[in-house]
Amino acid sequence: MIYLTLIARVADGLPLAATIQDDDQLNRDIFQYQNQAKTLVCRMTPTSPSRCSLIAGPYLFHYLLDLGVCYIILTDSQFSRTKAFAFLEAIQAEFYGKYNQQIHTVSRPYAFLDFDHVIHKTQKIYSDTRSSNLSQLNVALQDVQRIMIQNIDDVLQRGEALSIVLIDIPYSFRFSRFRFVHHV
Repeated sequence: MIYLTLIARVADGLPLAATIQDDDQLNRDIFQYQNQAKTLVCRMTPTSPSRCSLIAGPYLFHYLLDLGVCYIILTDSQFSRTKAFAFLEAIQAEFYGKYNQQIHTVSRPYAFLDFDHVIHKTQKIYSDTRSSNLSQLNVALQDVQRIMIQNIDDVLQRGEALSIVLIDIPYSFRFSRFRFVHHV
């Protein structure tokens, strides 16, 4: 589950948009994690990794750093990393597509609060267990397809190796027969 989403400008740490998921278990600590996310953004440099997952107690921060903007989420530890980064990429594409001209000129914190509904809609898609099952099925199908392609490639390579061996056998057999006949 995604508990917190924060979009912030890296140059000055200005929060541009944010959402917090209501959760009774996390409710009292969410502001502490939100402050940690803001601190994390403020400490980023141009040499920071563009993608990273960080352990924060029983939760994980995942962030995507792109074009001077940090997209960061807080999830539970069971939330798939691939799903987390797919979510971040989806949010990044939507946000940049909508606000790319204004990102570096705004001076007011949370200037893009109207982006909140897009974040919530995308969170529902990525938090839905049915989509989780579908994505796991897609990954499994891709693995099977990759294994099948790899196996076919292995067979084709073995076939080439066998044809080389079969071409060499008659020649070596004739040469051995020639040596045997002339040697006796």
